Amino acid sequence: MKVKWNTWLTTGALAMTLAAAQVTVAQNPPPANNQNPPPATSTDKTKNPPTNSLTLDDPNAAPVSAEEDAAFKALSDTPSTDQAKRIELGEAFLQKYPNSRYRSPVYGTLVMAYVQSGQVQKMEEVADKEIALNPNDVQVLAVVGQTLPRAMNSKTPEPEKVLAKAEQYDRKAIELTPTLPKPATVTDDAFSTVKNQTLGMAHGGLGLVYIRRGKFSEAIPELNQAVTIDPTPDPVNYYLLGMANAKTSHFDDSVAAYNKCAAMPGAMQETCKKGAEETKKLGATQLSAPK
Repeated sequence: MKVKWNTWLTTGALAMTLAAAQVTVAQNPPPANNQNPPPATSTDKTKNPPTNSLTLDDPNAAPVSAEEDAAFKALSDTPSTDQAKRIELGEAFLQKYPNSRYRSPVYGTLVMAYVQSGQVQKMEEVADKEIALNPNDVQVLAVVGQTLPRAMNSKTPEPEKVLAKAEQYDRKAIELTPTLPKPATVTDDAFSTVKNQTLGMAHGGLGLVYIRRGKFSEAIPELNQAVTIDPTPDPVNYYLLGMANAKTSHFDDSVAAYNKCAAMPGAMQETCKKGAEETKKLGATQLSAPK
């Protein structure tokens, strides 16, 4: 399964700086608040995080050796286009340094690489390890929350269990992302972009969870959020928004969403063009629902 991911997920540089902020949130979490599947497709100033926040993952971890530093740097420097190499280096790193202070960013790198290479089961396995280590990793929460419902098919075992997990991850990412403090090394604009892309994925994932459950009305506001807040909206979310609006007889809104998807270069164009055409025909013969 090929899925479109935003650039920050695969470059790694900005992802690791955001990971530093997430450690701060992990130590001081905010208070808790009292079926047509899509086609597979490819701030304000805040206090700075600790200087070496990676050490906070495990205060008892052994000091980092020069060899370990070099191995981590080799992984970090591997181009995002070479997913096979990132997976090879990431797996080898964890095998050699199973208790490394760098586990969290290595887990995160592997999660993204597995998604990009279509290895959803491995993605979930590594993501579970990362969430056990760092429960507030909003990047991994959002990626898993979006990927699980997209990867589902008629043969998926215990589908409601999968959807429940995706919903839990998406909601937690939506709750935590706005609370992240900005690392001192990241500009306001870049940090805002990262947070908005994360929120876009989480809202899009939650919208698809609703669609999988046949709750199209509930899906619409989540998908609207996804395509509005993400600076580079995912065409899949426009496709899903078109579908949800069509299912609820909001034909004009459906055509508008399909057309935005169709205007974006990529594998979704023809599918969305057909969706717009079919919805126009429905709108010509059926009454539209009031907004």
